[in-house]
Amino acid sequence: MSILRFEDLVAQGRVAGKRVFIRADMNVPQDDGGQITEDTRIRASVPAIELALKAGAAVMVTSHLGRPVECEFKAADSLAPVGQRLSALLGREVKLISNWVDGVSVAPGEVVLLENCRLNKGEKANSEELARKLAALCDIYVNDAFGTAHRAEGTTHGIAQYAPVACAGPLLSAEIDAINKALAEPKRPLVAIVAGSKVSTKLTILKSLSHNVDGLIVGGGIANTFLLAAGFNIGKSLAEPSLVGEAKAVIESMKARGAAVPIPEDVVVAKSFAADAVSTIKDSANVADDDLILDIGPKTAAKLAAQLMAAGTIVWNGPVGVFEFDAFSHGTETIARAIAASSAFSIAGGGDTLAAIAKYGIEADVGYISTGGGAFLEILEGKTLPAFDILSKRAAG
Repeated sequence: MSILRFEDLVAQGRVAGKRVFIRADMNVPQDDGGQITEDTRIRASVPAIELALKAGAAVMVTSHLGRPVECEFKAADSLAPVGQRLSALLGREVKLISNWVDGVSVAPGEVVLLENCRLNKGEKANSEELARKLAALCDIYVNDAFGTAHRAEGTTHGIAQYAPVACAGPLLSAEIDAINKALAEPKRPLVAIVAGSKVSTKLTILKSLSHNVDGLIVGGGIANTFLLAAGFNIGKSLAEPSLVGEAKAVIESMKARGAAVPIPEDVVVAKSFAADAVSTIKDSANVADDDLILDIGPKTAAKLAAQLMAAGTIVWNGPVGVFEFDAFSHGTETIARAIAASSAFSIAGGGDTLAAIAKYGIEADVGYISTGGGAFLEILEGKTLPAFDILSKRAAG
């Protein structure tokens, strides 16, 4: 994918004195009092802002936060807490500006934060009227919000159509590079881990990957549906019996290419879904009618770990068991530590995946950790993201 990169514009001396509009993703979690509880996304947005400031640009930054109703401002929708945290990270005051669509006053070397962009009329609908107004605010538009790259909205797509220059920021560029390395030009064998509660939510991902990967590891409720497809009893475990046919189709698609979907040979079960439930390791063939499968067993985990250690590229989306409960966390921990120890290039994404990475402290050992949830999943589905598409078209002239 050919795109214009903001870093290249800076290196070419094309940014000094220019009005730069950065669409960041600073949609951070907050507690009931409005205090930010986790600021990873704000910290990830800082490099693009600092790059623009050091180049002498007049910098405008905006983001969405939560799910506001257009044109109906509420205090809970405000980016004020984000602005305070951003000010601390940048070591300078970042003024918050409301009602900014018709004009912004900012001088070269300054940075302002533009209030929640999803409050603007026409943002979600990607209206042309709004897009043209946004484009008129700047000389250079920078998309640095991979988490929203799958949405065609005013600040992620429309503005890029009409801004004098449209490019990708360092965070978005890094996502594109990692995705290309993992999926477009992977070092083989390419092994994907797709786990979660339901096959239905990730069926298109499974189908798409089955045409490309050399190994497809399934976990969680998804694995239970595949166990059903392989003829095993899963007791009262979470599964989707109506999608057994789809699971069989994925297995056959892989088999036709000489690849495989490893079916768990042992599992960890309990009689109830609870943190203090008694765990029992059983062969997959011995699951009782009143058992709940809550993790893969140690034999399965060891075999999958060996497969990951031998991989050239690993794509990871989802824990393979109920890792929040210690008794049912061992499968996910084994997988996580194998990925960390593997020489393969690894890319991981999805909220639960990031939580597992944090729990086992392997952030530094994963090749690339994606900042986008929905956008990462759509990439795995084989979709072209609207933000990528428009930047590519603009780069092509």
